[in-house]
Amino acid sequence: MTRVQSTPFPDSSRLAEIFPTGAWFQDSYVAPLTRSDLSMPDLFFAIFAHHPDWLKALLMVRNRVAARFGLEVPSDADIRNPVQRADYRVGETIGPWPIFALWPEELVAGRDNGHLNFRLSISRQMGPGGPTVTVSTVCHPHGLAGKAYLLAVAPFHKLGVTGLLADAAAHGRI
Repeated sequence: MTRVQSTPFPDSSRLAEIFPTGAWFQDSYVAPLTRSDLSMPDLFFAIFAHHPDWLKALLMVRNRVAARFGLEVPSDADIRNPVQRADYRVGETIGPWPIFALWPEELVAGRDNGHLNFRLSISRQMGPGGPTVTVSTVCHPHGLAGKAYLLAVAPFHKLGVTGLLADAAAHGRI
């Protein structure tokens, strides 16, 4: 496998334990993993700490709009220059999101907001062609506002996740 592919949730994922089934939106993308030595926080930062400038700008605009509606958002500094600490635990924040679960082969982060709750899983598996990393997202919107928001951001989400995974694989970070 040389590219990012859409995939079903990994059978080994424990995301369902953290976030029950019935998500209104869900997706999952897999990429080859050549860096099996990385911890789950290292994998998180290898993928999500390398946004292109256009995506950083888009996220900061999104956050300004969302903050006006009373939603919790990360600071611009967190978007521009994410800082990785040496150690992470459940309940702490990684990048812009709280950690809900952390195992040797999977990290689940996300946020509960007024318009939707979401979880992002990064998991490591052994695939038929070798080790892989999968990024899965599940969302439960609250009412029409949450559904409208998801419909508006879903295309950007797909481009963002697949682009970040492809870039991390192409540059040998994962």
